[in-house]
Amino acid sequence: MIWLWMALLSLLAIAPVIVVWLRRGAIRYRRDTAVALHRAQLDEIERDRIDGRLPESEFQGAKLEVQRRLLVADTIPEPEANRNARGLLIATLVAIPVIALALFVPFGMPFIPSEPHAAVMRAETAARAQDDALVAKLEQKLAEIPPHSEQARQGYLLLGQALVSQHKLAAAAKAWSVALSMKFNATLAAETAEAETEAAGHVTPDAATLFHQALDKAPTNAPWRSLAEQRLREAAVTLPADPGNAMSKP
Repeated sequence: MIWLWMALLSLLAIAPVIVVWLRRGAIRYRRDTAVALHRAQLDEIERDRIDGRLPESEFQGAKLEVQRRLLVADTIPEPEANRNARGLLIATLVAIPVIALALFVPFGMPFIPSEPHAAVMRAETAARAQDDALVAKLEQKLAEIPPHSEQARQGYLLLGQALVSQHKLAAAAKAWSVALSMKFNATLAAETAEAETEAAGHVTPDAATLFHQALDKAPTNAPWRSLAEQRLREAAVTLPADPGNAMSKP
Protein backbone atom coordinates (compact mmCIF):
# COMPACT_ATOMS: atom_id res chain seq x y z
CA MET A 1 0.00 0.00 0.00
CA ILE A 2 2.84 2.38 0.80
CA TRP A 3 4.21 2.01 -2.73
CA LEU A 4 0.88 3.18 -4.15
CA TRP A 5 0.94 6.28 -1.97
CA MET A 6 4.55 6.95 -2.97
CA ALA A 7 3.62 6.73 -6.64
CA LEU A 8 0.64 9.06 -6.22
CA LEU A 9 2.69 11.63 -4.31
CA SER A 10 5.46 11.50 -6.89
CA LEU A 11 2.93 11.99 -9.69
CA LEU A 12 1.44 14.94 -7.83
CA ALA A 13 4.89 16.48 -7.36
CA ILE A 14 5.81 16.30 -11.03
CA ALA A 15 2.36 17.23 -12.36
CA PRO A 16 3.33 20.89 -12.99
CA VAL A 17 6.36 19.75 -14.98
CA ILE A 18 4.21 17.42 -17.08
CA VAL A 19 1.75 20.23 -17.83
CA VAL A 20 4.55 22.50 -19.02
CA TRP A 21 6.07 19.72 -21.11
CA LEU A 22 2.79 18.95 -22.88
CA ARG A 23 1.99 22.56 -23.74
CA ARG A 24 2.07 23.51 -27.40
CA GLY A 25 2.04 26.75 -29.36
CA ALA A 26 3.69 30.12 -28.90
CA ILE A 27 4.73 31.53 -25.60
CA ARG A 28 2.62 34.55 -24.79
CA TYR A 29 4.75 37.63 -24.26
CA ARG A 30 3.86 41.32 -24.36
CA ARG A 31 1.92 41.39 -27.65
CA ASP A 32 -1.22 39.52 -26.68
CA THR A 33 -1.32 41.26 -23.31
CA ALA A 34 -0.98 44.73 -24.86
CA VAL A 35 -3.55 44.02 -27.58
CA ALA A 36 -6.08 42.75 -25.04
CA LEU A 37 -5.50 45.80 -22.85
CA HIS A 38 -6.00 48.31 -25.66
CA ARG A 39 -9.13 46.57 -26.93
CA ALA A 40 -10.55 46.74 -23.43
CA GLN A 41 -9.75 50.46 -23.39
CA LEU A 42 -11.63 50.93 -26.66
CA ASP A 43 -14.67 49.21 -25.20
CA GLU A 44 -14.47 51.34 -22.08
CA ILE A 45 -14.32 54.69 -23.86
CA GLU A 46 -17.17 53.57 -26.12
CA ARG A 47 -19.29 52.89 -23.03
CA ASP A 48 -18.32 56.26 -21.59
CA ARG A 49 -19.46 57.98 -24.82
CA ILE A 50 -22.77 56.15 -24.86
CA ASP A 51 -23.40 56.97 -21.17
CA GLY A 52 -22.60 60.62 -21.76
CA ARG A 53 -19.54 60.69 -19.52
CA LEU A 54 -17.21 61.41 -22.46
CA PRO A 55 -17.89 64.24 -24.95
CA GLU A 56 -17.78 63.41 -28.64
CA SER A 57 -14.71 65.57 -29.26
CA GLU A 58 -12.72 63.90 -26.48
CA PHE A 59 -14.03 60.48 -27.54
CA GLN A 60 -12.58 60.77 -31.05
CA GLY A 61 -9.18 61.86 -29.73
CA ALA A 62 -9.05 59.09 -27.13
CA LYS A 63 -10.16 56.51 -29.68
CA LEU A 64 -7.46 57.52 -32.16
CA GLU A 65 -4.78 57.37 -29.47
CA VAL A 66 -5.83 53.88 -28.32
CA GLN A 67 -6.03 52.65 -31.92
CA ARG A 68 -2.52 53.97 -32.53
CA ARG A 69 -1.24 52.08 -29.51
CA LEU A 70 -3.09 48.99 -30.65
CA LEU A 71 -1.35 49.05 -34.03
CA VAL A 72 2.03 49.45 -32.34
CA ALA A 73 1.31 46.59 -29.93
CA ASP A 74 0.30 44.31 -32.78
CA THR A 75 3.78 44.62 -34.28
CA ILE A 76 5.59 43.36 -31.16
CA PRO A 77 7.44 40.14 -32.12
CA GLU A 78 6.34 37.02 -30.34
CA PRO A 79 8.85 34.13 -30.69
CA GLU A 80 7.93 30.51 -30.80
CA ALA A 81 8.35 28.42 -27.68
CA ASN A 82 11.82 27.08 -27.17
CA ARG A 83 11.76 23.28 -26.96
CA ASN A 84 15.44 22.85 -26.16
CA ALA A 85 14.65 22.31 -22.48
CA ARG A 86 12.56 19.20 -23.18
CA GLY A 87 15.48 16.94 -22.32
CA LEU A 88 15.89 18.67 -18.96
CA LEU A 89 12.19 18.26 -18.27
CA ILE A 90 12.32 14.55 -19.08
CA ALA A 91 15.36 14.14 -16.84
CA THR A 92 13.52 15.93 -14.03
CA LEU A 93 10.48 13.68 -14.45
CA VAL A 94 12.68 10.64 -14.06
CA ALA A 95 14.93 12.04 -11.32
CA ILE A 96 12.21 13.07 -8.86
CA PRO A 97 10.79 9.58 -8.14
CA VAL A 98 14.24 7.99 -8.35
CA ILE A 99 15.71 10.39 -5.79
CA ALA A 100 12.65 10.01 -3.55
CA LEU A 101 13.00 6.23 -3.66
CA ALA A 102 16.74 6.43 -2.98
CA LEU A 103 16.12 8.56 0.09
CA PHE A 104 13.27 6.43 1.38
CA VAL A 105 14.63 2.91 1.04
CA PRO A 106 17.71 3.20 3.34
CA PHE A 107 15.80 4.87 6.17
CA GLY A 108 12.16 3.96 5.68
CA MET A 109 12.62 0.16 5.75
CA PRO A 110 9.71 -0.48 3.37
CA PHE A 111 10.32 -4.21 3.22
CA ILE A 112 9.81 -4.68 6.96
CA PRO A 113 6.15 -5.41 7.69
CA SER A 114 4.46 -3.00 10.05
CA GLU A 115 3.84 -4.23 13.56
CA PRO A 116 0.18 -5.06 14.14
CA HIS A 117 -1.73 -2.75 16.45
CA ALA A 118 -2.56 -5.62 18.78
CA ALA A 119 1.13 -6.39 19.21
CA VAL A 120 1.88 -2.76 20.01
CA MET A 121 -0.88 -2.71 22.60
CA ARG A 122 0.41 -5.92 24.16
CA ALA A 123 3.91 -4.46 24.39
CA GLU A 124 2.60 -1.30 26.06
CA THR A 125 0.52 -3.33 28.48
CA ALA A 126 3.53 -5.46 29.36
CA ALA A 127 5.66 -2.36 29.93
CA ARG A 128 3.03 -0.84 32.22
CA ALA A 129 2.76 -4.10 34.15
CA GLN A 130 6.53 -4.16 34.59
CA ASP A 131 6.54 -0.58 35.85
CA ASP A 132 3.71 -1.35 38.26
CA ALA A 133 5.63 -4.36 39.54
CA LEU A 134 8.72 -2.21 40.16
CA VAL A 135 6.66 0.37 42.03
CA ALA A 136 5.00 -2.35 44.13
CA LYS A 137 8.41 -3.84 44.93
CA LEU A 138 9.73 -0.44 45.97
CA GLU A 139 6.69 0.17 48.19
CA GLN A 140 7.21 -3.25 49.78
CA LYS A 141 10.85 -2.44 50.40
CA LEU A 142 9.91 0.88 52.00
CA ALA A 143 7.61 -0.94 54.41
CA GLU A 144 10.63 -2.92 55.64
CA ILE A 145 12.94 0.08 56.08
CA PRO A 146 12.98 1.89 59.44
CA PRO A 147 10.76 4.96 59.09
CA HIS A 148 12.24 8.45 59.27
CA SER A 149 15.63 7.09 58.23
CA GLU A 150 17.73 8.55 55.44
CA GLN A 151 17.33 5.30 53.54
CA ALA A 152 13.56 5.61 53.78
CA ARG A 153 13.73 9.22 52.60
CA GLN A 154 15.76 8.21 49.54
CA GLY A 155 13.27 5.43 48.87
CA TYR A 156 10.34 7.84 48.84
CA LEU A 157 12.25 10.13 46.51
CA LEU A 158 12.78 7.23 44.10
CA LEU A 159 9.15 6.19 44.45
CA GLY A 160 7.99 9.68 43.53
CA GLN A 161 10.22 9.74 40.46
CA ALA A 162 8.92 6.33 39.36
CA LEU A 163 5.32 7.47 39.76
CA VAL A 164 5.99 10.64 37.77
CA SER A 165 7.32 8.52 34.90
CA GLN A 166 3.97 6.69 34.98
CA HIS A 167 2.12 10.04 34.96
CA LYS A 168 0.70 9.29 38.42
CA LEU A 169 1.29 12.79 39.72
CA ALA A 170 -1.02 12.68 42.72
CA ALA A 171 0.66 9.55 44.06
CA ALA A 172 4.08 11.04 43.33
CA ALA A 173 3.18 14.16 45.32
CA LYS A 174 2.19 12.00 48.29
CA ALA A 175 5.46 10.08 48.16
CA TRP A 176 7.52 13.27 47.99
CA SER A 177 5.47 14.77 50.82
CA VAL A 178 6.63 11.91 53.04
CA ALA A 179 10.23 12.63 52.07
CA LEU A 180 9.68 16.34 52.82
CA SER A 181 8.34 15.51 56.27
CA MET A 182 11.67 13.81 57.03
CA LYS A 183 13.87 16.60 55.64
CA PHE A 184 12.77 19.80 53.98
CA ASN A 185 14.26 20.74 50.63
CA ALA A 186 13.08 23.82 48.74
CA THR A 187 13.46 22.31 45.28
CA LEU A 188 11.66 19.14 46.31
CA ALA A 189 8.89 21.23 47.87
CA ALA A 190 8.42 23.12 44.61
CA GLU A 191 8.38 19.87 42.60
CA THR A 192 5.86 18.33 45.00
CA ALA A 193 3.62 21.40 44.81
CA GLU A 194 3.81 21.41 41.00
CA ALA A 195 2.96 17.68 40.80
CA GLU A 196 -0.04 18.19 43.08
CA THR A 197 -1.13 21.22 41.05
CA GLU A 198 -0.94 19.36 37.73
CA ALA A 199 -2.76 16.36 39.19
CA ALA A 200 -5.61 18.53 40.52
CA GLY A 201 -5.72 20.86 37.55
CA HIS A 202 -5.36 23.91 39.80
CA VAL A 203 -3.29 25.17 42.71
CA THR A 204 -4.54 23.44 45.87
CA PRO A 205 -4.17 24.96 49.35
CA ASP A 206 -1.47 22.39 50.22
CA ALA A 207 0.39 23.18 47.00
CA ALA A 208 0.19 26.91 47.73
CA THR A 209 1.66 26.30 51.17
CA LEU A 210 4.53 24.31 49.68
CA PHE A 211 5.18 26.99 47.09
CA HIS A 212 5.36 29.59 49.86
CA GLN A 213 7.74 27.47 51.90
CA ALA A 214 9.90 26.72 48.88
CA LEU A 215 10.21 30.41 47.97
CA ASP A 216 11.07 31.30 51.57
CA LYS A 217 13.93 28.78 51.71
CA ALA A 218 15.19 28.88 48.12
CA PRO A 219 18.01 31.07 46.81
CA THR A 220 17.06 34.03 44.64
CA ASN A 221 18.47 32.35 41.52
CA ALA A 222 16.45 29.14 41.87
CA PRO A 223 15.41 28.14 38.30
CA TRP A 224 11.86 27.27 39.37
CA ARG A 225 11.23 30.54 41.31
CA SER A 226 9.32 32.23 38.48
CA LEU A 227 7.07 29.19 38.07
CA ALA A 228 6.32 29.10 41.81
CA GLU A 229 5.49 32.82 41.82
CA GLN A 230 3.20 32.31 38.81
CA ARG A 231 1.42 29.47 40.58
CA LEU A 232 0.87 31.64 43.65
CA ARG A 233 -0.62 34.38 41.48
CA GLU A 234 -3.00 31.79 40.06
CA ALA A 235 -3.85 30.64 43.58
CA ALA A 236 -4.63 34.20 44.61
CA VAL A 237 -7.40 34.16 42.00
CA THR A 238 -8.73 30.62 42.39
CA LEU A 239 -8.44 29.94 46.12
CA PRO A 240 -10.95 31.47 48.55
CA ALA A 241 -9.50 34.05 50.91
CA ASP A 242 -10.14 33.00 54.50
CA PRO A 243 -8.04 32.95 57.68
CA GLY A 244 -7.36 29.24 57.40
CA ASN A 245 -6.27 29.39 53.76
CA ALA A 246 -2.61 29.21 52.81
CA MET A 247 -2.99 32.31 50.67
CA SER A 248 -3.73 34.40 53.76
CA LYS A 249 -0.02 34.25 54.59
CA PRO A 250 1.87 37.53 54.10
